[in-house]
Amino acid sequence: MYVNDRGQIAGASYTSDVIADAKTGTPQIDAFLWENGAMKDLGNLGGTNSPLGAPGIANALNNRGQVVGVMTLPGDLIKHPFLWDGEKLSDLGSFGGRYSQASGINDAGDVVGYSYFSGDLVKHAFLWRNGVMTDLGTVGADPCSFAYNINAKGQIAGGSQNAECNPFTHAVLWENGEPGVDLNTLISAGTDLQLTVADWINDRGEIVGLGHAPGCPNGDSCDAHAYVLIPCDQDHPDIKGCDYEPVEAVTEAPARTEEIAQAPATANAVKLSPSEATTRFHSMMASHNRKFGVLHHDEP
Repeated sequence: MYVNDRGQIAGASYTSDVIADAKTGTPQIDAFLWENGAMKDLGNLGGTNSPLGAPGIANALNNRGQVVGVMTLPGDLIKHPFLWDGEKLSDLGSFGGRYSQASGINDAGDVVGYSYFSGDLVKHAFLWRNGVMTDLGTVGADPCSFAYNINAKGQIAGGSQNAECNPFTHAVLWENGEPGVDLNTLISAGTDLQLTVADWINDRGEIVGLGHAPGCPNGDSCDAHAYVLIPCDQDHPDIKGCDYEPVEAVTEAPARTEEIAQAPATANAVKLSPSEATTRFHSMMASHNRKFGVLHHDEP
């Protein structure tokens, strides 16, 4: 599934030909790390990780050989994010729901993903760092969110979702412990694309994701377009559409999300209007002129 700069490879493999899950008729599946010609079995959290129970298993690999993803617990009814730190396999826990998963990890070992709360009706994006799972919240009135990727600077890309937790409605950027910001509020005015999800962010802050025409009632029913966002900052001079003038800082203390030490959390997210989120975000990033230039997206 994944290869890093050291040539290590992470994926999933059957461990035998013995049927482990009668419902799917499949053997046990474990995550592995391949290095120097040898495949290492990373183990499991007690479940069989059948294709219906935990598809993917390994979802990300960093340059330190750390692997994250999702595995089932005994009985295959509960699915949790895991971290292989190079020496041992750890269950990262959840916010109380039956399903959570890790989707990204940077070279510092910071992990992102999402978790359902008790009752399995609402899920929120999380940041796991040094044993603490932090609820990243959502944007606007959306009750659900999903974090996909985190870069070396700790910037997190993902999306916010509607009341059914599907489909994605707003592409989101989280950073510096602040509430998430709807990326649609930070791009050039008059853009002909509603950014619904941010899939990846690199160490230069460049973001790629998906969007659709504004006004689409259901993102899954509309033609999707890929886009790339380029920050208006010192690393990207002379970008068309960028305003490099610094913005004035606001002295108001920013709202912060709670930290959860691998325990259930409440589903109360910080709710900000687009204008409030933009004001706080610009205040936080004043020295970086954190805005984005002309949106580029693929042709239909």
